[in-house]
Amino acid sequence: MSSIDEIREARIKKLKLLKDKGMNPYPAESKRDLFINDAVVNFNNLEKEKEAKWIAGRIMSIRGQGAIVFITLNDGTGHFQGLLKKDVIGDKKFDFWNEVVDIGDFVEIHGTFFTTNRGEKTMEAKDWRMLSKSLRPLPEKWHGLQDVEERFRKRYLDILMDPEIKNLFEKKAKFWDATRNFLRKENFLEVETPTIEVTTGGAEAKPFKTHHNDFDMDVYMRISVGELWQKRLMAAGFPRTFEIGRVYRNEGSSPEHTQEFTNMEFYASYMNIEEGKKLVRDLYIKIAEEVFGKTEFETRGHKFDLADKWKEIDYVEEVKKQTGVDVLEDSEEKMEKALKKLNVEFQGKNKERMTDSLWKYCRKNISGPVYLVNHPKLVAPLSKENSKDSRKTEMFQVIIAGSEIGRAHAELNDPIDQKKRFDEQNKLIEGGDEEAMMPDMEFVEMLEYGMPPNFGFGFGERFFAFLIDKPLRETQFFPLMKPKI
Repeated sequence: MSSIDEIREARIKKLKLLKDKGMNPYPAESKRDLFINDAVVNFNNLEKEKEAKWIAGRIMSIRGQGAIVFITLNDGTGHFQGLLKKDVIGDKKFDFWNEVVDIGDFVEIHGTFFTTNRGEKTMEAKDWRMLSKSLRPLPEKWHGLQDVEERFRKRYLDILMDPEIKNLFEKKAKFWDATRNFLRKENFLEVETPTIEVTTGGAEAKPFKTHHNDFDMDVYMRISVGELWQKRLMAAGFPRTFEIGRVYRNEGSSPEHTQEFTNMEFYASYMNIEEGKKLVRDLYIKIAEEVFGKTEFETRGHKFDLADKWKEIDYVEEVKKQTGVDVLEDSEEKMEKALKKLNVEFQGKNKERMTDSLWKYCRKNISGPVYLVNHPKLVAPLSKENSKDSRKTEMFQVIIAGSEIGRAHAELNDPIDQKKRFDEQNKLIEGGDEEAMMPDMEFVEMLEYGMPPNFGFGFGERFFAFLIDKPLRETQFFPLMKPKI
């Protein structure tokens, strides 16, 4: 078997031969008349008309012998068979084809359509042109790229050789289309907010830090989809807004976490949390039905049906039931002992971080779908205070397959309370907590002018990864990779 270097060298010689014969191996234009999918759909008419057309694509296979060659072309819309016959194309062009063309090349062929004796839709070529000469061979059709790192690094080949992966990304596009269409029908306005911020608001995560040369100051890549900006738009008089965009968190990787990903957040003035629960459930069911044609799923060892009634689980009571710890009443010492006994790794010995770690341990045992409610105020610095218990807040999380797949708040609009919560977060930052929320006093100033009561909700592409039962990195076109040394 020839090495890659030997194959490449042989193809470079063919490249030179193309140029020597006056055929540009990388022309700027194509004569293509039809996408391959159009040729397939309209084949019966094209076969009857007998009018010569141009189709183009990458050669995925070459087979034949003597004076006949069959090829398979792929242009991204579909596959189509081409037939080259020496007595039709002519000796010189046919022999030149055999000299310079390889699997992986992009070509276009000109001819008429017919059906073979085996019933295959085919174009009989009368002419051909090179569109892009490939210098490296494609992976073997039946084996593709086996190494995971190589698959991610050469995702273009991974997608090309595996139709299931291409289908995954087409489903992901439908996932966001379904989300966008649902929200637009509910009278939400799509907006764009800054991705570079002076302070990162809307979530608790370690941000990426960079430097703004013109202003000569440090700035951060956003960790939420413009939560504090969208709330400013609520104050500005927009009744409902949403954004779908990229988010950046300088944290560890796992099957559910990457440092760059897509999230959606929406905000609705005057909507209460009970109305929000119904809207969210309707959104999830709509996405599942439109993208997957079903509402029942099995993923991460859990089975769930989004069309079931969504039960409510109390945050404090669930943690107490599973761990024996009352996160509102028990000491930090007791919480630390419980975490160590459960073999749960956690960062920071402050009460907020340990509370969150205890809950994440409990979360793994819940298949859902459920609404997790009554979060302690300490872990929800942007939510309204619970009217029945001032230690808790008005928010919920959607729990599916042992993970958080959505978070909602009755958004805090009391500027005095918000200032106190930001002060608490600032103490955590001063104590070394890199995930605590940065205070934004200009946001507090906005609240002093007045913001209507509103409901906010968000989920990320993790939801799609769960529905399709793949690690998050598998559902991203180009996950970040370390450069090859």
